[in-house]
Parts: sequence; C-alpha cells; structure tokens
Amino acid sequence: QVQLVESGGGSVQAGGSLRLSCAASGRTFNSYAMGWFRHSPGKEREFVAARGWTAGSTIYADSVKGRFTISRDNAKNMVYLQMSSLKPEDTAVYYCAAENRLVSIIRGVAEYWGQGTQVTVSS
Repeated sequence: QVQLVESGGGSVQAGGSLRLSCAASGRTFNSYAMGWFRHSPGKEREFVAARGWTAGSTIYADSVKGRFTISRDNAKNMVYLQMSSLKPEDTAVYYCAAENRLVSIIRGVAEYWGQGTQVTVSS
C-alpha cells in the first residue's frame, strides 16, 4: 500500500505561482513512477505531468509545458509540482498518483491516488 497526501493548493491570481506537494508513505517510494492529474467540473480528468525514477523520464501535457515542473525527492518520499504563469484554465482539483510503470501513469492508469487539492486561478 502507498498513501498519498497532497498539499499546497489555494487561490492565486493569473500569472502567479503555486507549488503543490505530495507526501508518500507505505511501500518503497523509489520504485514508483509519480504523476499529477487534474479535474475540473464538466471536464474529464486530465494528465498534467509524470516522472519516473530519473530526471530524464519526465513528461508534461502540452497545456502546461514550459510553465509547470514536476520533481521528486526520493529521500523524503515527496513529489512536487511547481506551477508558474498560472491561467484561469488551470483551475482544478489536482491529484497525485503512483504507478509502477511510467507508460501506464501517462495513460491515466495509476494504482494509488491522493485525495486532491484545489487550485483556483482568478483573472
């Protein structure tokens, strides 16, 4: 079992920044690919970013590329999503996810999910 707890959401004006954190506990964190997803009312859940075990295995959705950065600290069992140049369309509940395979998590398949944290961007 892996437990994931997100934090860092909040309200910000367009152009601002936020950093989301995801604390993982339970089984070996290092063996999992980690990802961020978001869900806003009336839309399907959207893949945002994912990172495997190394910095080279990082991928972003086109909608956030160049603005968001995913990182992980394996020593602390933490995953982060640094969000900059935020837009109103980034408003959503953001979820952290863990999955054995990076290719699976990119497709929205994850074994473990957090409870989500709300991000609201006002214009």
